[in-house]
Amino acid sequence: MRDEEPRVLVVGLDPHRVPGPWDPTPVADAVAVGLARFEAAGVGVETCFFGLDGSDDIGAVVAAALDRRPWRVVVVGGGVRSDDALFEQVVNLVHRHAPAAAIAFSGAPSDTYEAAARYLD
Repeated sequence: MRDEEPRVLVVGLDPHRVPGPWDPTPVADAVAVGLARFEAAGVGVETCFFGLDGSDDIGAVVAAALDRRPWRVVVVGGGVRSDDALFEQVVNLVHRHAPAAAIAFSGAPSDTYEAAARYLD
């Protein structure tokens, strides 16, 4: 049974808006692979990607995404976890805006579905 209604929110860094120098293409490609697994499994997913280039109010962006609907699972990407203050901010936003959601952590962008699937029926 396919469930196209988004139940999973993936929160992470937009690889194209992380200051470099570095090549964001491999990370962006891995993100696409991970998100394609949701479609293959028939699980609806939305993303909330933000930049570290100063163009986003991260708290407002994440809160707005969390408030869009009730989420079953919120997956927090590894890039967010690399900065303690950012990680705390995102986890506390999830706790405040989506208290019923499970919080999952992916090890790599390509395994985002596997992280969420641990908490899906």
